[in-house]
Amino acid sequence: MQHFAILRLLLAGFFLYVAWPVIPSAVSTEAFLFWGAWLVFFILVVGANFAALLQMTEPPVMEQERVNERQQA
Repeated sequence: MQHFAILRLLLAGFFLYVAWPVIPSAVSTEAFLFWGAWLVFFILVVGANFAALLQMTEPPVMEQERVNERQQA
C-alpha cells in the first residue's frame, strides 16, 4: 500500500511548507529547541516513509494485505 506512504510524505511536505517561513523568526532558546526538535521529527517521518515506499521495511499491520484463511477451532 504505497499510496499511504506517498500521502504521508505529501502531508509532511505541506507542514514543512507552512512552517518554513516561521522558522527563521525564532529568537529565543526555547524557539530554537522547538524548531530543532520539529525538524528532527520531520526528518524521521520522511525517512520512515521513504523506507516504506522503497519497501525496505514491512508496512504497519493495518496496511498489510489480509490473507483470507479459514480459522479452525
